[in-house]
Amino acid sequence: MARKTIPRGGDSRQPKRRSSGSGAAPPKNRRRRPAPPPPPATLTTWTPGEVEAAFRRFEAANPEPRGELQHQDPFTLLVAVVLSAQATDAGVNKATPKLFAVADTPEKMVALGEIRLRELIKTIGLYRTKAKNIIALSRALIAEHGGKVPHDREALQALPGVGRKTANVVLNGAFGEPVIAVDTHVFRVANRTGLAPGKTPFEVEQSLEAVVPEHYKRHAHHWLILHGRYVCKALKPACGRCLINGLCRWPDKNLLSV
Repeated sequence: MARKTIPRGGDSRQPKRRSSGSGAAPPKNRRRRPAPPPPPATLTTWTPGEVEAAFRRFEAANPEPRGELQHQDPFTLLVAVVLSAQATDAGVNKATPKLFAVADTPEKMVALGEIRLRELIKTIGLYRTKAKNIIALSRALIAEHGGKVPHDREALQALPGVGRKTANVVLNGAFGEPVIAVDTHVFRVANRTGLAPGKTPFEVEQSLEAVVPEHYKRHAHHWLILHGRYVCKALKPACGRCLINGLCRWPDKNLLSV
């Protein structure tokens, strides 16, 4: 009987690996690559010349714009702006004449008390929370600032119910500071037109601060607020009568809408 010859070095045949039919599975412990960082925020899609042209047009149409909240001094402006959160200026203006007739200083507001204050502002949304904050900020003004509204953003933001937007409105409206307050109208105009895109009000504020020429900053937020309120409206923007429709980057603008 013939013997089977085995090549030197042993059997050269290798055992077959089992195939799953879909290729080898990746190791279970393989680490995922971290997501790439987001691209830096775009300050504007406009050229400096276009930004200058837009604000030149706003200034020509309305050289001295004013906010629409009724007030007499820094304190009544501060109170009005606190009341305007998630409310319309028109709604606030219906309530404040009676309020300011009896309480137009921090001392008088504290004397009025939270319960009576609620009755005077109950037509405004969130009036209970706002009444609590107004009494608290009035007490803080008396205790920490001699009854005066501070000319300082950090001190303003330390007051109950006062955020960055409110502080900026007061700094601009009461003290003439060239700061830009970003409300819902400014946020919409800045993003829709491409003038100063941002995902948050703070990002939009920083973009506007970077691109708006210094000589327009004093009135910039008033122009943008009024433009957003009456022209570049949320639901039906009046592109046909927009002063900056030739500069606007919004792809859905309708020049027949007035």
